[in-house]
Amino acid sequence: MTSSHHSGGPLVVVDNIHLTLGSAAGPVNILRGLSFSITAGETVALVGPSGSGKSSLLMVLAGLEPPTSGRVSIDGQDLGMLDEDGLARLRRDHIGIVFQSFHLIPTMTALENVALPLELGQHREAFTTAADGLGAVGLGHRLDHYPAQLSGGEQQRVAIARAFITGPKLLLADEPTGNLDATTGSLVIDCLFEQHLRHGTTLLLITHAEALAERCARHISLADGIIADDRMTATPQLGAVRLSAAGKS
Repeated sequence: MTSSHHSGGPLVVVDNIHLTLGSAAGPVNILRGLSFSITAGETVALVGPSGSGKSSLLMVLAGLEPPTSGRVSIDGQDLGMLDEDGLARLRRDHIGIVFQSFHLIPTMTALENVALPLELGQHREAFTTAADGLGAVGLGHRLDHYPAQLSGGEQQRVAIARAFITGPKLLLADEPTGNLDATTGSLVIDCLFEQHLRHGTTLLLITHAEALAERCARHISLADGIIADDRMTATPQLGAVRLSAAGKS
């Protein structure tokens, strides 16, 4: 299944991106000439101190913040050439996003939250597919619960199911375990990597958590809006996940 994902060039190309935003004290250079590419199926940890530009880079990659200059293309589409509708379609069809705070809709059940992107895409089997997606993250028994009735870890797993439900090519996660204790956080990480293996999805994870960064095959470190380091890690810790993913299927 993964072979089809590897056709053509890299999935993500970032070419000399600059991002300058206004502030009371004058313009602030947040990203200063970043260039890198990510191959389909890669797992990348984006690390660096607070204020180094990680979240801004994620917003640029998601098409939510246009860069001041430079070019970003995702799956061969130049984001700069797309209008708002085109960007919204690209996000809906190809990009999953998981935030630190779960961004679930409080008035909708877990099932409705996960079905929402499918309904927006006029998917016929939205609720059946969403139920399967929740089953895959261990929440098949929680379909009719509202976010307030779920623990933080459960809410984040609902958010992960929602992010993966459309079969995105790229999953962006901003501190996905930031609001969770260590045990719950590691469950959520397992869940992310199981879904990555199941779908062949490319992962880009912003994280301060060493354990999460170590699971990724590549580390890109930002400092002051430039890439300080970009290296493959010696041994991405995928073995345990493969086993647990196999055990559940």
